[in-house]
Amino acid sequence: MKQYLLPVLAAGAALFATVSVVRTQPVREVTEPVSPPPASSFTDTVAAVGLIEASTEHISVGTPLSGVVTEVLVTLNQSVRAGTPLFRLDTRALQASLAVHESQLTAARARQATAQCQVEDLNDRLERSLKLRSSTVISEDELIRTRFALKVSQARVVEAQAEVAVAEASAASVRTEITRSTILAPMDATVLQLKIRPGEFANAAGAPTSPLLLLGNLSPLHLRVDIDEHEAWRVQPGTRAKGHVRGNAALASPLSFVRFEPFVIPKRSLTGDSIERVDTRVLQAIYRLDRTDLRLYAGQQMDVFIEASGTPTASR
Repeated sequence: MKQYLLPVLAAGAALFATVSVVRTQPVREVTEPVSPPPASSFTDTVAAVGLIEASTEHISVGTPLSGVVTEVLVTLNQSVRAGTPLFRLDTRALQASLAVHESQLTAARARQATAQCQVEDLNDRLERSLKLRSSTVISEDELIRTRFALKVSQARVVEAQAEVAVAEASAASVRTEITRSTILAPMDATVLQLKIRPGEFANAAGAPTSPLLLLGNLSPLHLRVDIDEHEAWRVQPGTRAKGHVRGNAALASPLSFVRFEPFVIPKRSLTGDSIERVDTRVLQAIYRLDRTDLRLYAGQQMDVFIEASGTPTASR
């Protein structure tokens, strides 16, 4: 009997361990995705990712002058016309400088008037001297001195005119700077981003990656599609394409080809996949979103399927 005790205990321990392991295994429930992944409706397709942008591309508005913003005249999502004031800079220093230059201009004009009067006086004196030249009333020496004095006065008039021109140009330059302190919309567009507030300092040498204000024409919307360089040869101009909204593949829009960007660039939109190549270059194609009833926003990504042209032909 004792010879069977050890095998029985071993078998019981093994059975207990098996039951414990089975009971502690996690129960994985099958979960259905909220939205099924998009599927291509083309027989042969090229898959890509697109980024929605304005049809005018995104216009980063800066400032030609550095200064404190005193007034922001637009709001987000506001439609503006070309020439609409967007924001204003503090112009108190420029206004003070303009007052100085205008005073200098007034003084220069007064000096010009004085020099002109002297010329007229010497002209009159010379005319009277020439009439009295035959008599002994006016000497030849005095006549010569009058002529030289007239030439000096005429030169002073020219000098005064130049000073007036310089003063006018200086004042006009300051007025131009004051005008440039009000930033205007370069075209008809919509305000997409607004990163400036009254009291903040606007730097004329600001970073282009962080514009003070972003504009773009949202009618129609364009889709900038990144096509892997290895599949770029399969995409032809004018081929059919379709974009699907991320998160709801049922929301889709046909795409109309606009153009290819002529320069292939490094891929910037990364998905984080462990097998994704970060040294890949992409050909960017621009498509127009044909559906206008979808609620889409600039900067939103879409999954894109483009009808492929076929297989490569072998060459010798």
